[in-house]
Parts: sequence; structure tokens; C-alpha cells
Amino acid sequence: MWGTFTAARYRLPLNSKWDCGHREESEAGSLRGVANFTESSIVIDAPSFKVLSVIADLASYPEWSQGISSVEILEAGEDSRPLRARFRIESGPIRDTYELAYSWRGDYGVSWQLTQGEVVTAMDGSYALTPTGDSTAVQYRLAVDVKIPMLGVIKRKAEQIIIDTALQGLKERVESGAAG
Repeated sequence: MWGTFTAARYRLPLNSKWDCGHREESEAGSLRGVANFTESSIVIDAPSFKVLSVIADLASYPEWSQGISSVEILEAGEDSRPLRARFRIESGPIRDTYELAYSWRGDYGVSWQLTQGEVVTAMDGSYALTPTGDSTAVQYRLAVDVKIPMLGVIKRKAEQIIIDTALQGLKERVESGAAG
């Protein structure tokens, strides 16, 4: 069953509560120090620890996350959660290998930032989990930039598709019991 999505776009100042480190001026001319995030949320019928275990199992992303063809964990923390990972994406005109650095927020979220990429030049995002009884509200924020010239409105639409597809895949993975 498809979940209910809520969506919004934000321009956040640096060092705000949701700043994920996007600090470089994009080739499209974004203001330095302001992150343009696209956001959606969904409710998943599972406790937050199950949702977070699927989010933290990066190696299984190619099984359920559309466009990701491979993931290699480069570094893990003492709790076995990934700190750095390399992804291979093949989605439409975007084909790239990029690396992300992760910052875990206890059992209630994670943020990431691009550390290396060829086509993808910026990728800052976060999942924030809020327990709601037997379910979990998952909020996903994302800002992406690529070398390919793209109008802002098209880039935001692409971000929205990425987010909505990822949230639906996450929901299906967790609720199916196939969680890692």
C-alpha cells in the first residue's frame, strides 16, 4: 500500500537545526551558505529501531532502493553503523560513483554529506525518525547538485522523485519483514 507523503522545500541558513553541511556554491548559482532542501515524510508501521536498522544496512540498498547498483562500506563505527560508504548509481542520465560520510543521531536519525563524486557534486541529506505508538514517522530531507546544467525547478522535482521513491522503498522493505 502506498504511504502518505508530505512534501516541502526549504532554504536553511548554515548552522540551523537541520544544516547538513552544504556549504559550497553550486554551479547553478545557489547562495553560498544556504542549503536548498526538498523534504517528504511517511509513516511506517514498525518501531523506530526496525526502521533505523534498514536505513543503517547500506549494503542491502541495491535490493530495494531504485537506481543504486552497489554499495561498499568504507568505514564503520564501533556500533557497526557505516561512517563512510561508496555508492554506484545508475538512474536515467546520472551514472556515478560517489562517497558519503554519515553522522548518526542515536537511534532517531542520520545525516550524510558527499565527500567525493564526479557527476554528483553535492548531496546532503538526513532521515529523522519519530516514534508514534507502534509506528514511526520518517522525515527525509535532501539537497543534491550535479555537474549537468539543470534548472532549479527540475532539480527540485528530481529530488522529490528520489525522496518519494526512497521512502516508499524503505516502507515496503521494513513492513515486509525483509529488514536487515
